[in-house]
Amino acid sequence: MFESVMQPLPLVLLAFCGICLFIIALLLRKLNRGLRQFPLEITPKPRSISQKNIAEVPTERFEQKADEALRLRHTFQKFVPKQFVDHFAKHGSSVLELGHAVEDDVAILFCDIRGFTGLSEQMSPQELMRFLNSYFLRMNDPIHLNGGFIDKFIGDAIMALFDHPGGGNREKASDALCAALDLRHALIIYNQHRHNSGYSAVNIGVGIHFGPVVLGTVGSDDRMDTTVIGDSVNIAYRLEALAPIYQCDIVVSAQTLQEAAQPERFSARLLDWIKVKGRSTAIEIHEVIAHLPEEIQQQKQLNSALIKQGLSQRFAKNWTQAIDYFEQAAALNPNDYLPRLHIQQCHNLAVQTLPHNWDGTVQL
Repeated sequence: MFESVMQPLPLVLLAFCGICLFIIALLLRKLNRGLRQFPLEITPKPRSISQKNIAEVPTERFEQKADEALRLRHTFQKFVPKQFVDHFAKHGSSVLELGHAVEDDVAILFCDIRGFTGLSEQMSPQELMRFLNSYFLRMNDPIHLNGGFIDKFIGDAIMALFDHPGGGNREKASDALCAALDLRHALIIYNQHRHNSGYSAVNIGVGIHFGPVVLGTVGSDDRMDTTVIGDSVNIAYRLEALAPIYQCDIVVSAQTLQEAAQPERFSARLLDWIKVKGRSTAIEIHEVIAHLPEEIQQQKQLNSALIKQGLSQRFAKNWTQAIDYFEQAAALNPNDYLPRLHIQQCHNLAVQTLPHNWDGTVQL
């Protein structure tokens, strides 16, 4: 019985397989027809990258990132001097954050244009900006080439610091004095260009003081700025303002010359003992004359001893003797304004009621 059932099974299987093959053939025919009607776009296989190409791709990307970082750094340094950040790093701070402050001894230089208000009134806003940028461009190199950096542009004024990394106080003071002399030379060249272009010459005054300052960051969460504060900054600013009063180019404190300790290199003469605004103690101020022609330097030095003697008599309230020394100084150098200024000061002091502890200085 079982044998009779098992015998026809192969025939049934063959029939079933044939039917399946027929159906598959029909489906393939329809599929092939559809492919011809709607051809597919086959994306080519990516080309294999050689070892050289693999190495070049990240290198190029890294170079682009490095260039972007360098450009950003240069832009950032136009607003925050690198030396300012270095001060923080020298004191152990690697982050420029709000409220951070360090103290250091530096030479501070102020420089501005004489008669700038009247000069600016003759210019349009566009002309004024072009003039200031042209002027600042030429005043920039004497400062940077002598190891200083510009902290601020204040209207037409320049505030610069000299810290001489790795150097001492002598180098800092010397750098500032050299920059002042170079500023005067740069001004001569600048005025030659102005003359060739039909413009009038400009003049500048420079004030320098050496002393301790506080360098830090001030502002708010969304607006921060670097700043330098301290009594030394106030003194340097006031000294620069004295230049037109004493009709000289470069006014420096005695402390600056003492720190530089190079009298043969930075020729100077005593101007006065004064008290500047915001300060109760006296300051000895000098005029640097090393940039002037040799003949003028000799004339200014010729009456320097007489001026010093006249100041000593003024301190003692000996007005007649003081005026006598100043008149002798004026006779030696009739073109010198300083003796005439001291004579006028003595006349003014003689009619004033001075305190009993008056120290011989004038308040300016």
